[in-house]
Amino acid sequence: MPVTIRDAVPSDIGTIHDFILALADYEKLSHEVKADRETLDKYLFGARPMAEVLIAEHEGQAIGFALFFHNFSTFEGRPGLYLEDLFVIPEARGLGAGKALLSRLAQLAIERDCARLEWWVLDWNAPSIAFYRSLGARAMDEWTVQRVDGEALNALASAHPAG
Repeated sequence: MPVTIRDAVPSDIGTIHDFILALADYEKLSHEVKADRETLDKYLFGARPMAEVLIAEHEGQAIGFALFFHNFSTFEGRPGLYLEDLFVIPEARGLGAGKALLSRLAQLAIERDCARLEWWVLDWNAPSIAFYRSLGARAMDEWTVQRVDGEALNALASAHPAG
């Protein structure tokens, strides 16, 4: 039986949360997870959804997910899709779920007139990097990620009054 891909629904919140926890464990980042089911439900299925989720299934069981959202390229003048997380449970790897999820994301990008599909991958994750290269992905090594969070985010927000 092939892998199928479907849009997540609110009743998938527990599964999505479990996948996030399993991904964080795989990436050795469990200590970073603050997301809970209530917050995920608010931002994925609330009045103003901020992201979307695809669920990969095999023989009726959820085996993976992809969480993504739109971004925008000023140079292209068009939206893009940003893949925040892709995860397939270890025992289901090799069934084609990762490729099926990425293929569906590529289809959505085309359907939505997006200029690109992009994501980050940890530099030590050689199996994933090799997999992405096999699909035609290329590294954007000339760019580095910048982040402001926690106290630095609060300080920056108060650096100049709004209005």
